[in-house]
Amino acid sequence: MKAIWKDKILAESDKTIVIENNHYFPAESLNMEFFEESSHTSDCPWKGHAKYYSVVVDGEKKSDSAWYYPEPFDAAQEIKGMVAFWKGIEIIQ
Repeated sequence: MKAIWKDKILAESDKTIVIENNHYFPAESLNMEFFEESSHTSDCPWKGHAKYYSVVVDGEKKSDSAWYYPEPFDAAQEIKGMVAFWKGIEIIQ
């Protein structure tokens, strides 16, 4: 699977996990040159507290378009160390 925006591969892995129709990519599969930490956070009642990245490609920023759970609840331990995407980031096989 690949996560792509503006023709750049943000992440690529054959070890994604799909939860709630979102592909979670292993953190080590991210091309970190395109990511910057965001101050945005959210909470999920069964996954826990999420932190976000903004994606920056060619000077254009897509704010808060990737998220991860640094310390997921027990029910979501399989996504610890994984990152998912939204806001127009294309996921292709």
